[in-house]
Amino acid sequence: MTDAGDETALDRQVVRLFSLVSEALAGATDALLAGEAEVGSRIVAADESVDALTRQLNASIWDEVDQLVQGSDRLRRLVGLLLILPELERSADLAEHIAQRAVNHLGASMSPLSRGIVQRMSEVALRMWRDAADGYAARAALGDSLDEADEELDILHDRLTREVEASGMPASVAAQVTLLARFYERLGDHAVNLARRVELLPSGEAWKPRPPDGPPEGRPGGSSDERW
Repeated sequence: MTDAGDETALDRQVVRLFSLVSEALAGATDALLAGEAEVGSRIVAADESVDALTRQLNASIWDEVDQLVQGSDRLRRLVGLLLILPELERSADLAEHIAQRAVNHLGASMSPLSRGIVQRMSEVALRMWRDAADGYAARAALGDSLDEADEELDILHDRLTREVEASGMPASVAAQVTLLARFYERLGDHAVNLARRVELLPSGEAWKPRPPDGPPEGRPGGSSDERW
């Protein structure tokens, strides 16, 4: 049976994944807008470390699950962590996709307004990820703060889509900028999903998650294709 020290070690590794995604997101946007292909290439290559850490954590958690009695709080928490890991890995992949556009020098071909919108989308998404990481580390419910930020990302997504249509950028560039808008929007969605999953992790008497809005207790919110 894993003791409290082992649980803390698992948590440190999950927090590290949060940090790696945030660093990749910030670096990918900077590389994209500054036209730094070499930096973008390093971020793309670094995604392998996120994949490796995720695989390692998955294996460690499943090894422990096999030793636990079904229905225990500890088992439920471990399963909850296993549902968090794919969100982190997919988000790192999204940051990698952004960095790949830096490698291909997309930023230099974007209109000034589209660059400004992308910068703002990155700022909002990065703040959401930092808040989600802090919420996990502190076992704190985040309330509606991430939902509000996610709404801003949706608005920015629409603005960037309209700018693509109005700017006269070449079709190949416009298509890639449209994908960028989607990447940042999905990063926000993953941050919200993670916050909901964190609030449902059992963690004893000292911390109580806020009641879920709508779904029965023990199930996450969100769309029907993202469930426990």
